[in-house]
Amino acid sequence: MNYYLNNLPERTKKPRTQGFTMVMDKGLSLREVSDLIEVSGEFIDIVKLGWATSYVVPNLGDKIELYRSANIPCYLGGTLFEAFVVRNQFDDFRGVLEKYKLEFAEVSDGSIEMSAEDKCQYIKTLSEQVTVLSEVGSKDAAKIIPPYKWIEQMQMELDAGAWKVIGEARESGNVGLFRDSGEVRQGLVEEILTQIPAEKILWEAPQKAQQVWFIKLCGSNVNLGNIAPNEVIPLETIRLGLRGDTFDFFL
Repeated sequence: MNYYLNNLPERTKKPRTQGFTMVMDKGLSLREVSDLIEVSGEFIDIVKLGWATSYVVPNLGDKIELYRSANIPCYLGGTLFEAFVVRNQFDDFRGVLEKYKLEFAEVSDGSIEMSAEDKCQYIKTLSEQVTVLSEVGSKDAAKIIPPYKWIEQMQMELDAGAWKVIGEARESGNVGLFRDSGEVRQGLVEEILTQIPAEKILWEAPQKAQQVWFIKLCGSNVNLGNIAPNEVIPLETIRLGLRGDTFDFFL
């Protein structure tokens, strides 16, 4: 850091398994990726190439290599996994992971219907090839999953080989863990945490108020995802109690 301040919360150091920050890349240029790494690379643990943007962007291979050169792994959005599965192209999906030498993959069922057994089998199979992040929750705002079901699914998917489970929120932060207003489903989150260890969960929290809420609940080293590239530094100040939202919380 640029100067010394005492009584700050202690942040975990990279490579870390707690205090994870996952950034959402929705189509950055190579210049933008380079600038992002220069300014925020120290605070980024992993990058998700959002939904199926990796199919469209012209700079995919170079982008992945640029992140890799900064020791920042990438993975492809869960919607892309679903797009392959629904077309009976799971082996092709595995081929894409191999082609781009990706070390992580996301398994989700937010856009398609998939049995718990089938999802766990995909997790088990992929975990033999890469580190699996498994997303729980629906992208359909009208589909409300009860807390016991979240817990049951998360535990099954961890048992199947998922490294972490992701709490669904989309890039907008208004489904899954959140109401359509962006408000956290507080009872849901607190009940999940009675059964699933916090370090095993990556909470998608794209909005500042959501990030503040999770940091106040779980501390500076809570795992947070779907962070916009220009919000990485602001999030780190929130984690450290150096923004008004958490200024008094850690003193």
